[in-house]
Amino acid sequence: MDYVAPTSLEEAYRALELEDARCLAGGQSLVAMMNLGLTSPARLVSLRRIDALRGIERLADGWLRIGAMTTHAELAELDAPSAAASLLRDAARVVAYPAVRAWGTIGGAVAHADPAADYPVVLVAVGARIEVGSSRGSRQIAAREFFRGLFETALAHGEIVTAIHLPPAPRVAPCSYEKLSLVAGDFAILSVAAYGQEIVVGGYGPRPLRLAETERTEPTSDHRASGAYRRRVLPELVRRCTSS
Repeated sequence: MDYVAPTSLEEAYRALELEDARCLAGGQSLVAMMNLGLTSPARLVSLRRIDALRGIERLADGWLRIGAMTTHAELAELDAPSAAASLLRDAARVVAYPAVRAWGTIGGAVAHADPAADYPVVLVAVGARIEVGSSRGSRQIAAREFFRGLFETALAHGEIVTAIHLPPAPRVAPCSYEKLSLVAGDFAILSVAAYGQEIVVGGYGPRPLRLAETERTEPTSDHRASGAYRRRVLPELVRRCTSS
């Protein structure tokens, strides 16, 4: 396996031209999958040395741009300038454990697209945009269109998640995040993000679902819980989220 550690996005884009190349961000998901023999990329492209992927800034249009290499720990301490940022901060605080939060990144988690992860459901609820780049240029994808299925995203070959964009919103807009898991820090059996009138459910299907979509979706059964259990507890989790 080839390993490269570029210092610029342009170098990273060139390195990703190899057919079976994969980005390495925090490594908390990808390395675990490699250890289990679930994936064996021909090339790993580390993003750690690329300064362009770091930093959080308020843009002129009021949106908040969060660099893809921002860690969970950094987001957990975010001085939230809006309700959307506050909701993301709350989700970051329940991601895994301190050691994972110190290394794992939002870009890596978003690109991994685990439906039981904390960020996807929040990003869909707040109407976030996912910024991606490649040698062909940069584009932004609505979060609701980015997450397509189980570990499946709208990323094309050679594209990197470069940033997350959160919309401006009144600081006091009603928002809440609730997560049900087997133990603290685990992936969600179910999660619910409420943002204004928008309610989005994670862990119920292969991607984040609006609450109305769950009525016509068969819930997932896996080692954490049966589909029947998820269906049974969803109303109570929604109630807690919307009444908090």
